[in-house]
Amino acid sequence: MEVKAKGKYIKISSKKMRLVIDLVRKMELKEALDYLDFVPQKSAFFIKKVLASALANAEHNFDLKKENLFIKEIFVNEGPTLKRWRPRAFGRAGQIRKRSSHLEIILGEKIPSLKKKIVKTKIKEPIIEPISKNEVEGKKLVKEKEEETSTRLPGKHQPKPTYEQLRGKGFKGTLKKVFRRKSI
Repeated sequence: MEVKAKGKYIKISSKKMRLVIDLVRKMELKEALDYLDFVPQKSAFFIKKVLASALANAEHNFDLKKENLFIKEIFVNEGPTLKRWRPRAFGRAGQIRKRSSHLEIILGEKIPSLKKKIVKTKIKEPIIEPISKNEVEGKKLVKEKEEETSTRLPGKHQPKPTYEQLRGKGFKGTLKKVFRRKSI
């Protein structure tokens, strides 16, 4: 069984993380946690934190023992880089790149266990009821009545009236004025 844990957007470059990751790759979990306490690099703190998270996932979700686990895979990828600027000589600006990284750890078992925790989820299925003919006919009757009483209501989309429709209602030359061009 595999147990995963991820640490994202860690504020340290992936190159610096890989130096420490290479030390603990394929180690037993208990031994790796002890080893990381005495490594002076800053990245050891972040790696230990994600390892502890993977251990908690294994114990809580799958009832696995700490002594039976080892680091199966551990890798780090580049995260987004923040770009900052610093004043330099002669009025120039120098770019500073603040790098981040994404750490992923996969733990495996030395001796495979037969226990697997089954997570039960309740999925509600939609209730489908047959529609009677009376309901369908009732909806048709309502639609027909709505179509008969169609008047221009505010808020409802209706096509704009044409010039000929507006001409007899006091809109004599307003539409012509819109399209009039100035002569030079």
